[in-house]
Parts: sequence; structure tokens; C-alpha cells
Amino acid sequence: MTRQSGSSTRIRATGKRRRKPSRRRRATVIAAWTAAGVVVVGGAGLGYAYVKLNGNLKAVDINAALGKNRPADVDNGSQDILVLGSDSRSGANSAYGVDEGTARSDTAMVVHVNKGHKTASVVSIPRDTLVTRPDCTSDTTGKTVAGQQRAMFNTAYEVGGPACAVKTVESMSGIRMDHYVEVDFTGFKKLIDQLGGVKITTTQAIDDSKSHLHLQPGTHTLDGEQSLGLVRTRKSVGDGSDLGRIQLQQAFVKALMEQAKSVGVFSNPKTLFDLADTATKAVTTDSDLGSVEKLTGFATGLKGLGSKNVTMVTMPVQYDPADPNRVIPLEKSAQQVWTALKHDKPIPASATEKSAGDKGVAGKVVR
Repeated sequence: MTRQSGSSTRIRATGKRRRKPSRRRRATVIAAWTAAGVVVVGGAGLGYAYVKLNGNLKAVDINAALGKNRPADVDNGSQDILVLGSDSRSGANSAYGVDEGTARSDTAMVVHVNKGHKTASVVSIPRDTLVTRPDCTSDTTGKTVAGQQRAMFNTAYEVGGPACAVKTVESMSGIRMDHYVEVDFTGFKKLIDQLGGVKITTTQAIDDSKSHLHLQPGTHTLDGEQSLGLVRTRKSVGDGSDLGRIQLQQAFVKALMEQAKSVGVFSNPKTLFDLADTATKAVTTDSDLGSVEKLTGFATGLKGLGSKNVTMVTMPVQYDPADPNRVIPLEKSAQQVWTALKHDKPIPASATEKSAGDKGVAGKVVR
């Protein structure tokens, strides 16, 4: 697999889990939406800084890595994008913890943009979901990594890099991913602070010693540090699980999308450049989006998409009877979700009614 312009070598895992995961890694998907939001609201305005921003981008050739053994490429105007947040500590990420030679995808969202590009559905895949991981090719050794049953979803990225993560999602869903976006968390706080913070309203107090977030009920403008605290909060809201944290993240993403559109990015070239500079440094894309020109063209088609037009759900799951720290897909319900996306239809409410990820109250804490 080839990494393009501005790439750095990512040290691959031996399978060893980090002893002390960074408190910031849960927030990586928020940076993805910030980057996407900046590009979307900026549109063609990014062109004036083409050379600088183009040099920031990193890309991987997913198509070459996976070949032709993939779901059909349906050309109906809709798009499916896999957004991943990795917990790598290599390079600049060493500020968030010691690099022990392993990286996994701790946050994953399948973003389906409908064929009219006026609405979108986002399906979060819990990192601890036990799945059947297909055979993959290591992006560091080039050797085949045997598939595995009851493998944690986030190990796909660890053993085979971006291509294996995409292959696993495509195997689960039966949907071909048109694009891939991977997010680095180093620019997260700066992005939020450059946006002037993000306004959220809490319906109850949040007092979480683990995330170091302490908020009274009411409306708050969170800076970067507080935003990191919010998206890692779980013990003090909902059922205290990662499923509840996903709900908080989804609520925050919507608030972030609105904030990105309200800060005058259109009218302020410096604001646009500062945000775009940080955002393009924070993401790795597939090679089809691996230039400012391509990314801008992609974003231009999404200008009409606002947070009110985005539906967010968690892939239907239940707690694993054999291990309460893991979840397994509710196969019939999950298939309802994937079928809806495949046919460019709204996700039916019935698909998530029985899901453990739809029963928490964390998402109601923030609005």
C-alpha cells in the first residue's frame, strides 16, 4: 500500500494492547468531522492555498490494496465513507503517550450521503464489537494475516492497516466504501479553539473525575480541553459504557457541525486557512481524495448538508453473553441498517429498538 505526499511510517502492532490508553483517543472522530466541515463550508475557497494545504495531506491507495474482490460499486450518486480514528502514538502523537508499536481504530463511523446529497446517515461501529475479520494483507510486511472469528473490530486496523479496516466493514455490511478518512488527534484541541469553542447545552450535571469534566446544567461554550473531556466522558452518564460515550460523541459532532458553519469561514480567508491548515494535517484519506483539488470537489457536493439533515445511530448490538465487556451484532437488526444504506433509504427506527446502543440516556444529556 502506498502512502502519498507528507506521509510518515506508521509502526505496526505485534498485537499488544497499550497499557495506558490516552484519554484523547476517543475524540479522534470529532476531528474528522471538523476537517470535513471545514472543507465543506470552505468549498472552492481552499484553492488559493492549494500548494500549502496539498502538502499537508496523506493518502493510501485502498483500491490497489483490495483489488476487485469487493462489493459492487453502485454508481447512483450516493457515497459511503469510512471515517476512522486511530490511537497511534508515532510521530507528533507521542505527546499523548508512549509509542509501544501498536495502533488500533478506536472510533469508526460509516457515513452514507444520499444520492441527492441533502441528507446523510451515520452508523457508529463500537470498537469492542466481536466480528468475523477476513483475511488481510499486512500493510507493513506484505504478508497475509489470517482471518479470525470473534475478533474485536478495532483489531482490523492493527493487523492490516486502513485496507483491512475497509475490508472488514465491507464484509460486515455488504457495502463498498467509496472513500476512507483516518483522523489524527494531535490537531483536535487547536481545531476547537480556532473555531472559538463549541456551544452545547447540558440537561444535567456532568461530574466525571476520569475525563476531568465538570459542568452544571445549562449552556456552555466548550474550549478544546473541555471538548476532549466531553467526548471521553462515560462513567457519569448513561450506563457508563462505551456505547453511552458514542451517544455523547454523536451529539457533540452535530454541535460541532453547526459551529463550523457559524464562525464566518466563508467571509474570513485567514480563519479558513488556519482551520484548513490544521484539518488537512490531521487527516489521512484514500488516494481518490488525496489532494486539495479532489477533496474540494468532494466537499462542494456536500454544501447543502447540515446537522439537521444527518441521522446518527449505533450499529445494533447486544452485550456478549460470554463477556460483558464486549458486544456482538444483532444480526437481523444490523442487516436492516445496512440494507437501508445500500438502497439509499432512511434507517428505519425499528432497526435500533432492541439495540444496547440505543437504550442509554447519554445522548439526552447534551443538546
